[in-house]
Amino acid sequence: MISISQRIAQELNVAESQTRAAIELLDGGATVPFIARYRKEATGSLDDTQLRTLEERLTYLRELEDRRKAVLQSIDEQGKLDAPLRKQIEEADTKARLEDLYLPYKPKRRTKAQIAREAGLGPLAEQLLTAPQ
Repeated sequence: MISISQRIAQELNVAESQTRAAIELLDGGATVPFIARYRKEATGSLDDTQLRTLEERLTYLRELEDRRKAVLQSIDEQGKLDAPLRKQIEEADTKARLEDLYLPYKPKRRTKAQIAREAGLGPLAEQLLTAPQ
């Protein structure tokens, strides 16, 4: 699996060293206009358009990695994670693809009615509905 900086470098057709330098500057709190104007030597003359694209892709790919970890952990806790599924999840390149893979394993939301039934209130509700006023 390739790193985030390698992937962004491929997408922007620039050297990985340029993307790594830009990522370090962005993580350090520098803004895109600042980097484009005052840190061209560090980023290998990336322009503001490339830097903005890099910033957007960096955010997206980091969110994707965080979600991937959460999905893997959730499926593993259910005891349903096998090698082919893990491979598919690790190779998912978009959030939509990742969510499509996770959908069959996603825990169902419990409604208030389901919680009441689990607490044993089903017969009481039936009695209240059928009893005359």
